[in-house]
Amino acid sequence: MIGREYGSAVPARPKRQKPRATVRPDPVLRSRARKILTRLAKAYPDWGPTLRFSSPLELLVATILAAQAQDERINEVTRVLFTKYRRPADYAAAPAGVLERDIKATGFYNQKAKSLRGMARGLLEEFRGKVPSDMDGLTRLHGVGRKTASIVLGAAFGVPAVAVDRHVARVAERLRFDRAGPDIEASLRAIYPTKDWIKLTWCFVLHGRRTCRPTPLCPICPINDLCPYPKKTKTLPAALRSNQPEQRARATARRPR
Repeated sequence: MIGREYGSAVPARPKRQKPRATVRPDPVLRSRARKILTRLAKAYPDWGPTLRFSSPLELLVATILAAQAQDERINEVTRVLFTKYRRPADYAAAPAGVLERDIKATGFYNQKAKSLRGMARGLLEEFRGKVPSDMDGLTRLHGVGRKTASIVLGAAFGVPAVAVDRHVARVAERLRFDRAGPDIEASLRAIYPTKDWIKLTWCFVLHGRRTCRPTPLCPICPINDLCPYPKKTKTLPAALRSNQPEQRARATARRPR
């Protein structure tokens, strides 16, 4: 009775928030999104996978290893790794400690080795040693989430998919492209046509790595005038100021007159 009378002993149960539904983006948003992707593709003509691979299995392994690591380091490790481990059975049968040693330079090697062994066993047990080319099959594998699956689908199989890593998430949030669906992936899929999903993934990844960093380089951003982010930087870090005129000229040149 005390709780009911004074309203302090029994806290109110918080209401569950309903997930946002996917909505049809308005034409103005889609027009801005189209202009942004066009400029980013021009600014980063090297857009595409940055991990080296020659098969779906190699890309799957490299993407698992790339968690919390630089792609350049992963490419150094896999250059040797892929000559030793050629099939799922090679990863599944790797003795304790050996696979860990072979991937140690990628960081978090114990967990990554566990993921690789589990993934390889799943391929052998469920898919006859072949990497599946669909989202449901890939995400059934140990250590494979939607981001990893989307990268493999797009880069290894040419299946349209949107992969959301920390760079894509940062860019999408600053552009306000995260509000058209229940999550960022769904929002980007709603805003952009299917044919652009792979391109937008890699353009956003490179933009997030090179320009739209945690502290963004707004003065040299090729889409600065199309970005509503309220905390834009006014100056570049000291290390980049020496060649600021050249960078600014390149950024301006990318913008259509």
